[in-house]
Amino acid sequence: MASMSGRRAADPTDAALGSELLTLAARLNRLATSRIRLPLPWAQARLLGTIEDRHDGTRISELAELEHCSQPTMTTQVRRLEEAHLVTRAADPEDARAVLIRITPEGSLALARVRADRAAVIEPRIRNLSASDRVTLSAAVGALHRLIEDMASSRD
Repeated sequence: MASMSGRRAADPTDAALGSELLTLAARLNRLATSRIRLPLPWAQARLLGTIEDRHDGTRISELAELEHCSQPTMTTQVRRLEEAHLVTRAADPEDARAVLIRITPEGSLALARVRADRAAVIEPRIRNLSASDRVTLSAAVGALHRLIEDMASSRD
């Protein structure tokens, strides 16, 4: 049944599906990460991914909000990434008092390495799935992309 906004009414199974999806994604992340030697701490790799997603740069206050931590904690994390030449600070053209954090080419390479190493843990297991399961998983990845795009484009 569609609601007035054009979306269908909530189904009680949607909440269970959402919860299960988040639980499984977190578990898959932990398993993949625990089986590799990271070139940098996982929290920093995750932060690099957040910074990379913000193509035009982002303020430390925004990063702190996105990562659910205090601004001083985020300042320390960004300083560590900056010292490793993985991010840079640049003046915000809209506010001279603020700085924007951007990923460097070295940061992009480090993040790509982390992602490739983590994917290498999962790829052999994907190959062990049945053809039917691989098709289902591929379709699910497409649905996850659409879900993420919807979440990123709306605030409701």
